[in-house]
Amino acid sequence: MTDTPPATPAAHGGPAGSALLRVEAADFRVDEIMTVVPDGEGEHLWVDIEKTHWNTEDVALWLAKQAGVHRLAVGYSGLKDRRAVTRQWFSLHLPGKPDPDFEAAEGLVIHQAVRHRRKLNRGTHRGNAFQLRLRRVEADRDRLAATLAAVAGQGVPNYFGEQRFGRDGANWTRGRAWLLGGEAPRKRTLRNFWLSAVRSGLFNAVLAERVRDGVWNRLLEGDLLRPDGSRGLFAAGEDDTAAARVAAGEVHPTAPLPGRAGMASSAACQRLEQRVLAPHEALITALAELGLDAERRVTRLAVTGLEWDWAGDTLELALRLPTGAFATSVLAELLTTTTP
Repeated sequence: MTDTPPATPAAHGGPAGSALLRVEAADFRVDEIMTVVPDGEGEHLWVDIEKTHWNTEDVALWLAKQAGVHRLAVGYSGLKDRRAVTRQWFSLHLPGKPDPDFEAAEGLVIHQAVRHRRKLNRGTHRGNAFQLRLRRVEADRDRLAATLAAVAGQGVPNYFGEQRFGRDGANWTRGRAWLLGGEAPRKRTLRNFWLSAVRSGLFNAVLAERVRDGVWNRLLEGDLLRPDGSRGLFAAGEDDTAAARVAAGEVHPTAPLPGRAGMASSAACQRLEQRVLAPHEALITALAELGLDAERRVTRLAVTGLEWDWAGDTLELALRLPTGAFATSVLAELLTTTTP
């Protein structure tokens, strides 16, 4: 595997053309879909914030400073892009303290602040709603319409997006160098980013092989399957109707996020995974020695609520994705995008 993150082949014939993405921050809008609603009482203040040109961690630091608390007293559910307009919840642990008076800050809008009994933890939100604007589209529109219909009906490979690997793949490159004996990151945040990038790259490599073999959204003998919307796993051989359930989108195949040995695939699925991961045994051993447990991630990303509209050479998209999914992985199936 090279110093660049693994290639991510398309599943629906490849991009139908090119476009500009994020010409303005408002061209990429994300709103969290929450099912937990703060109840108005408790030691935690939940704050609903719309941010522009801020990343999530910087907002958390700003909130901690405003409230005079440690950064660890601030919680959030998921990371959101900097070059975008995004709306998400944060929580502040304020036992025995009044609500702070937040100062005005450019690029931040506080929509509401409500007390709750619990801290907001990672992964609490159920998904994200996206409104995307692609400018100066040059594409075969008939082919693009066909791809959009395929994406709406079949989903896309659930690749980790380019954001996971850092600018120019730096987190991937540095993480691999560290795990293979290089210099360790000094900051815990960097450590987490690098480890995540390496595991994500190995997952993408396995998924890419399934895409090439045409089984990213189909049952492969020995698969470990995950019911839609669940965190559980079961072996495909335990269910005689598994192939039909995968075809119906009721359950999804999974691929590994490597680490310490966990529930293992078998048969053809295991052979495919071993074929891809065998050259990276040293990386996987290092991940296990650092205490990371092996996990599984679904190979198919269902895209719901997909709508599109044209305004001249500008394409407007609306879609909803579950937690942990990347809108850029959807866009990669449609168009080759460039950000000015």
